[in-house]
Amino acid sequence: MVNLGTPDSPSTADVRKYLDEFLMDPRVIDINPIGRTLLVKGIIVPFRSPKSAKLYKEIWDDKTGSPLLHYSKLQHRLLQDRLGDEYMVELAMRYQSPSIASALERMKAALIGDITVIPLFPQYASASTGSVHDKVMEIVKQWQTIPNITFINSFHDNEGMIITFAENAKKYQPETYDHILFSFHGLPQRQLIKCDHTGNYCLKVDGCCNTLNDTNKFCYSAQSHHTAKLIAAKIGITEDKYTICFQSRLGSDPWVQPYTSEVVAKLAKEGKKRLLVLCPAFVADCLETVYEVTVEYGDEFKALGGEHVQLVESLNDSPTWIDALEKMARG
Repeated sequence: MVNLGTPDSPSTADVRKYLDEFLMDPRVIDINPIGRTLLVKGIIVPFRSPKSAKLYKEIWDDKTGSPLLHYSKLQHRLLQDRLGDEYMVELAMRYQSPSIASALERMKAALIGDITVIPLFPQYASASTGSVHDKVMEIVKQWQTIPNITFINSFHDNEGMIITFAENAKKYQPETYDHILFSFHGLPQRQLIKCDHTGNYCLKVDGCCNTLNDTNKFCYSAQSHHTAKLIAAKIGITEDKYTICFQSRLGSDPWVQPYTSEVVAKLAKEGKKRLLVLCPAFVADCLETVYEVTVEYGDEFKALGGEHVQLVESLNDSPTWIDALEKMARG
């Protein structure tokens, strides 16, 4: 089980270390190495680390650490309990600790013959799932004996995941809200274009992401739209009741649109008062959900006349989500 990662602590030094490893990944900032180094080490990390450290301090628990690590550990333990002694379950983070290398070494020492790698990102993106696959292969290719390895590519339409998000949303009586947002993590548009192996579909065909098909089946945005539509159908809401949008953009290059911040502002100006927000790109609550949505977007919405932004909790330790993980692990 591999999630994105989290700083070891909310200190500026640990946040700097985390951001440096994360943003220096060539699949995350996919520009030439010299440009990436200058951008990350010279601009982003020095200026962003103190600001991000303050945000992490807002969500950090003295006993359990970051929400992402806390829920990831719970998912790890619950999945191991479900699978029993027949399986060895390891938790890793793509960046920082526990590392992918340490998890694989423990499996190697245990003489594991078959490994299933589950990147905990429902929708495929080169910068997330692709990076996990890349790192695993980079490590394992050095081994003298390579076991059978299965990679989970995506689970954007996984029934257990869809049901869990829908049931979590229903707790808040979605019919009482003026509008519902499905807010996914953002990506630069250039990364979507690189996944279009035809070269003539992505951002060239109107509504290219609206329906998942054979041409865009590897597209993060198209998979995100598909996930949102499946959850909306389970909740029982019509298309006019919700908006699909993307958050957490970085830099000046165009990212996947519409941007969540702009959608929130637009809805407030239209007189909407109560928003319900789901974040189906995350299997565990984290900085991007509990702070970015609840605090940042919540404050922006209220400043423009809105009243309340309600976050729907992520999959976390839901039994139906653990059911889904078990099925993926068993294959």
